[in-house]
Amino acid sequence: MRLLIALIFPWFAFFTIGRPITGILNVSKVEPTVSRLSLSGWRPAAIWAAYAVSQFHTDQKIRRAFGR
Repeated sequence: MRLLIALIFPWFAFFTIGRPITGILNVSKVEPTVSRLSLSGWRPAAIWAAYAVSQFHTDQKIRRAFGR
């Protein structure tokens, strides 16, 4: 479900994994010429969010494996 959110609303995906500052950076203009709200900025933001969600799930699996 988070992966789908990451593809549709990239900035919101960061809030669901506990990284609100990154979510704010994702939705704001990080680069002066590319807005994350435009179509050209949405694609990299979606890729970034999908990668972050994937890493979040991997970290959770590792924590469960080691009993933390």
